[in-house]
Amino acid sequence: MGTPLWKQLEALEKKGIDRRGFFKIMAAAGVFAGLNSQKIKAASCKAKAKIVIIGGGAAGISIASRLARMLEEPNITIIDPSDRQYYQPGFTLIASGIYKPEVVWKKQEDCIPSKVKWVKDSVIALDPVSNNARTAKNGVISYDFLVLVPGIQLNWNEIEGFDYSQLGKGNAHCIYDFKGAQMTWKAMKEFTEKGGKGIYTDTYTKHKCGGAPKKICLLTADYAQKHNRRESLDITYYTAEKDLYDVKFFTPRLKEIYQERNIPIELNTRVKGIDTEKKQVHFERIEKKGEEKVVTPFVEDYDFLHFTPPMSAPHFVKEAGLGFTEGKLAAGGWANVNKETFVHNTYSNIISFGDAAGLPTSKTSAAIRVQVPLAARNLIALMEGKEPCEKYDGYAACPIITDYGHVLLCEFNYDKEPEISFPFSLLDMSKEQWAAWLLKVYILKPLYFYGMLKGYA
Repeated sequence: MGTPLWKQLEALEKKGIDRRGFFKIMAAAGVFAGLNSQKIKAASCKAKAKIVIIGGGAAGISIASRLARMLEEPNITIIDPSDRQYYQPGFTLIASGIYKPEVVWKKQEDCIPSKVKWVKDSVIALDPVSNNARTAKNGVISYDFLVLVPGIQLNWNEIEGFDYSQLGKGNAHCIYDFKGAQMTWKAMKEFTEKGGKGIYTDTYTKHKCGGAPKKICLLTADYAQKHNRRESLDITYYTAEKDLYDVKFFTPRLKEIYQERNIPIELNTRVKGIDTEKKQVHFERIEKKGEEKVVTPFVEDYDFLHFTPPMSAPHFVKEAGLGFTEGKLAAGGWANVNKETFVHNTYSNIISFGDAAGLPTSKTSAAIRVQVPLAARNLIALMEGKEPCEKYDGYAACPIITDYGHVLLCEFNYDKEPEISFPFSLLDMSKEQWAAWLLKVYILKPLYFYGMLKGYA
């Protein structure tokens, strides 16, 4: 018997690959293996409790769908203010002209599971001692168990001289925003036509989809190459990290690609400020000389800028005392949870995973897809008075698009070791692959809307 996911995948027809050819390719690659049989394999649970889920994104709706199926009498409330459910990995594909903007979102009301109550509101404060959440419009909502998955906060104002209202002005762009992704595509085409100096940056905080700024940088270079305009562009990539990538299995080839595309990489460099009127980026290069930290400020002019804002957990997480208080995760207020079970280290009736959680792995949709079923089963165990026994190994995947037609599919765990999924384990995944491009462009979006959000994948 087919699932909504399978029916959606059957309907896929994309320009350049007819339906017969598309499925022949995917079947040969084994990409569909098991997708149509992803079902909840847990016995129906009689446990009763009031579950509140803060956040209606990938993590919140996915776990709500699973819990609604697993519990005989579900009492689940999602608190989320959004009108739309975005497939955020598609923002890069909008910014590079591969997707139309309208294909990456659906009405939020159509994504909320039927057995789940939706409070369309924002959480402004949490009291984990009294087990309640204060909302902007609906007052206090109490809970027995809390699933804390509010997503990530983009802190535009932490860039000196910049705020969200300036996005796109002075040709300063960012694809971590739906509107920003659309403006980036228009500006990227114009930049390619006119030529000039392009600056691409990541940020110094933990951030979702760390590959995104790398992708748009490489796609710009490839787009220009395909239009015989590459020699007119001077492109540089700036990273706050000490290396371009931190998973050794994939890093050598990624660095080779940057070298082949003639894109210099500047390490240990963070954005301090942006002057959109002068089209200047204010940088700080931070290096260690012995025990001394040396900060070197400098300014670069640009014609096109793609930057990544600093990010954190929403402020109410830290203000409620739910974030880490020590170590490198403290500043971002990331939820202080056990990295294997997702149970909060102070409040055992709170589970947190996804972007807001202090998990030492990448914040990607692929990571959430693996986290959701484990989190659901651990929450059920807590409701039944048992110890949570499902353990997460840190699996995450980052499909780095290297050109129009290839993806370096980086899959890894907490130890930064490769954890390649079948059928890609049959290929040399230390290099970019066309099969991974097909997965990224044609499969993952319907998998998100018709599989993951529905609780099937």
